[in-house]
Amino acid sequence: MSPDGPDEQDGGPGSVAGPEVEVELRPQPRLRIWQLAPIVGLAAMGSLMFAFPLAFEFGDGGAVVAMLGLLISCCAAGWGMMAARRVGHTWPGLPSRESGKRSDWRMIALYVVVGAGLVALAVWRVARLR
Repeated sequence: MSPDGPDEQDGGPGSVAGPEVEVELRPQPRLRIWQLAPIVGLAAMGSLMFAFPLAFEFGDGGAVVAMLGLLISCCAAGWGMMAARRVGHTWPGLPSRESGKRSDWRMIALYVVVGAGLVALAVWRVARLR
């Protein structure tokens, strides 16, 4: 025993008996309700603006309102994707940024084809209003 207290090799009450355990003190990042509320609100408003002129044929201004609703919905989707990326979420089938893995080109091609198809259907439907 040293004058400062028990030695680490003594096995006494002051020594650490097992391996050290690291504990993360920062909470896991996740989306909070105040972050999600404006995104969900914009998405709902935009989708309603897109759907109602298409469903009820508003007349001359219907195509403009529908395209504005589509634009607002797309902006809300982009905002939601950026918020999700900020807390560490990724698209299904794609690796996270920190993993160091390369993205599979087939998954990227699938996302591009599905997105282009949805945009083409939306523009075709709005063009039919004229």
